[in-house]
Amino acid sequence: MKLNREQAARFMLRKQGLLGEYRFSGKTGIVDYVRQAGCIQFDPVDVCGKNAELVLQARVAGFQKQQLSELLYEDRQLLDYFDKNLAIIHRDDWPYFEPIRELHRSELRSAAEVEAAIPHIRAAIRERGPLCSQDLELNHKVDWYWSSTSLSRAALETMYFRGDLIVHHKRNTVKYYALSEDYLPAKLLQAGDPHASLLEHHKWRMLRRIAALGLLWNKASDAWLFIQGLKSAERNRAFAELVCEGKVLELAVDGLPDKLYCLAEDTDLLDEIASGSSGSSQGQDRMELLAPLDGFLWDRKLIRAFFGFEYTWEIYTPAAKRQYGHYTLPILWGERFIGRLEAVRDRKNRLLMINAVWLEPGVKSSGRFLTALKRCVKRFAVFNGMADYRLPESFIYK
Repeated sequence: MKLNREQAARFMLRKQGLLGEYRFSGKTGIVDYVRQAGCIQFDPVDVCGKNAELVLQARVAGFQKQQLSELLYEDRQLLDYFDKNLAIIHRDDWPYFEPIRELHRSELRSAAEVEAAIPHIRAAIRERGPLCSQDLELNHKVDWYWSSTSLSRAALETMYFRGDLIVHHKRNTVKYYALSEDYLPAKLLQAGDPHASLLEHHKWRMLRRIAALGLLWNKASDAWLFIQGLKSAERNRAFAELVCEGKVLELAVDGLPDKLYCLAEDTDLLDEIASGSSGSSQGQDRMELLAPLDGFLWDRKLIRAFFGFEYTWEIYTPAAKRQYGHYTLPILWGERFIGRLEAVRDRKNRLLMINAVWLEPGVKSSGRFLTALKRCVKRFAVFNGMADYRLPESFIYK
């Protein structure tokens, strides 16, 4: 199938639930989106909502932060674990991540000290319930991944990486761990690895990443990060088998030399987009603020190719070298990225402060634009628990 760039972009937006009427709603919608995307990347920074919360507020009608917390730590339909780096996954996917757990069983820093501490930690959790590293009197330093850390933290994280522990709950950014066997069904814990080979595991992980974006190409991309052992040769073989098995479709997009791939299950949506009857005119005034680590943005080169939009998360960029702000969010209006803004919470006055709005070339501050922006920012203020918002007196034009 051949698409032009506008059709390809529209397909991705519809797949993401970012164009037209909201497809996801409430806690059921959160679970449905996680199942579709495979995972939501987690980051603890909270300037105007944590990354996972920002991802969901752009897609799930009426999303509230507490809903995600309930699904993670009360209903336990979702789990904190590794997929695209630290992530939120569906509980039913637990068996498929056995290769990650096995890797952490075989590779361990400060092995002797950590192994010796594990029986003590298991007994302490049995006796006292969920614990954080500060609850354990194992404070001497050991070698860890990026620097030395306390033995309690190293041992707890090792048990978590191996699957012996889950994150029971969090207080701010502090993790409290519990025994997996007390909270995960035995059938999941005893299922074993569903895949007979690393190739099959790679294919499953690649299907998740394609589903997360909608379209992906067979080239180096941040979208493939944290799939262990997936280099170009392995990716080529996996793509060839997925095409032969009819699980992915190959597409050509006008003006792009590389083939794109989507899930075969998205054929109906592709046909709808290609026929021009996609209903994209509905919700064209819908404006959303996207998360810095939104799955839609995992491949920045793809976003540039389809939307002409350049985005860099500048949180780790020295202030003097930043082009925009410390924590800017892309603004999506209908089918176009029209700029970015920097929002911070003034908790004392319950105000969402929009420090700056940078608009892309050709975007004018029309009445229609201002109406959509104010509606978007007001909803974002409510999402952040703020009573009102303040826009800057003027916008910055590129």
